Amino acid sequence: MENEKSTGELLQEKLLLNRKNMGMTNDDDAEQAAQAFCEPYKGFLDRCKTEREAVSEIVRMASDAGFREFSRHTAYRPGDRVYYNNRGKALILATIGTRPIVDGVRIMASHIDSPRLDLKPSPLYEEGQIALFKTLYYGGIKKYQWGAIPLALHGVIVKKDGETLTVAIGEEEGDPVFTVTDLLPHLAQEQMKRPLSQGLKGEELNVLVGCRPFKDDKASEKVKLNIIRLLNEKYGIVEADFLSAELSVVPAFKARDIGFDRSMIGAYGHDDRVCAYTSLMAALEVSAPSYTTVTVFADKEETGSDGNTGLHSHYLKFFIKDLASALGGFAGHEVLSNSTCLSADVNAAFDPTFGDTLEKRNCAYLNYGVVVTQYTGSGGKYSTSQASAEFMAQVRRTLDGAQVSWQTGELGKVDLGGGGTVAKFIAALDVDVVDVGVPVLSMHSPFEVVSKNDVYATYQAFKAYASEA
Repeated sequence: MENEKSTGELLQEKLLLNRKNMGMTNDDDAEQAAQAFCEPYKGFLDRCKTEREAVSEIVRMASDAGFREFSRHTAYRPGDRVYYNNRGKALILATIGTRPIVDGVRIMASHIDSPRLDLKPSPLYEEGQIALFKTLYYGGIKKYQWGAIPLALHGVIVKKDGETLTVAIGEEEGDPVFTVTDLLPHLAQEQMKRPLSQGLKGEELNVLVGCRPFKDDKASEKVKLNIIRLLNEKYGIVEADFLSAELSVVPAFKARDIGFDRSMIGAYGHDDRVCAYTSLMAALEVSAPSYTTVTVFADKEETGSDGNTGLHSHYLKFFIKDLASALGGFAGHEVLSNSTCLSADVNAAFDPTFGDTLEKRNCAYLNYGVVVTQYTGSGGKYSTSQASAEFMAQVRRTLDGAQVSWQTGELGKVDLGGGGTVAKFIAALDVDVVDVGVPVLSMHSPFEVVSKNDVYATYQAFKAYASEA
């Protein structure tokens, strides 16, 4: 018969790997589910442009879902939900499972920091009767991308008396915004000769904050004085209070649908709040797991995971130790050695404009589902925590069993690409780890792009993993 498949076609179906675009396989209900899931995600991105804001929002959502602050002196039972807040900049959620904790826990670990500009300790200055902030960049950025775009100021100021002030300027309708100026093309002949990486130099990332002078002929630096006056009137601060502040400059963009088909989301901070949000939603919905679930939202990944809120520190290990003790007096190392982890971070999506940077057989594509990355690193497998074949097989069974669309990916061609995640720090605790996440276009830019279907598939992957018996 004309429609009957040939022997070769049947053999191809049986033996060959055949990933498919979800746009071809999803029915209308699945497409609508992805669209519906991503609407509140866009709001999450708009509210959570710093790690502190993300922690506050996640604690609020978790508390509404029945999570309570963890106490090492409390006895817990299956179904109990707890959280540990590390200095307001990193967070752990846990739901107690029905199995003994010594059988191991199921960890989902993302990070909630994103590349940005941070204010220097003494940022405010005046030159040419213009007031500016001096900044330094946080994480890997293309510096030229941060010029001539609207920027917002977020963070905290802790005054000498201990009072903490929360700052968020540039997000609400009617708020002023800020910007890094760039040189007009008519005068940029020398600038245009610079390498692209130096199109804007680090010391040129100065944020424009005002130009109106304080009306006093005897005062010096009148524009700077006027800015401090305005800040004093609004927040009660003096210039010295910048020394005990954490203030960041981030894009003032709102998350927006992209494309005639509204199939994508453009926003600041997909890396890695997209994995934070998808793992969070899975953690909130899995209320009676077999294995205890531990969902980590880490800080400092973009700068090497150092510091006491990054996963190179020991707070996750200490939390597991305390949790194991509270659930039966088990040793933390016993629990960790039996545990597994989905290290949640984004991956590079194939971009046809720059297609020669990726190896097309092994890279990730938009609309093909959650990306499973067996190894990261650079120059081959340098600085990686490669997932074992056994754990990769387990992940395959979990995802295929839950009918989750998934693909494999890597961070560019062998000699060209590279990058790392928190995976190696969790692997160092004797935990089986593999990277999973969402493919992203324009990664580390002020306006990254993801596919809604991939976001939803990533949530489905976390939910399947957390629900595993």
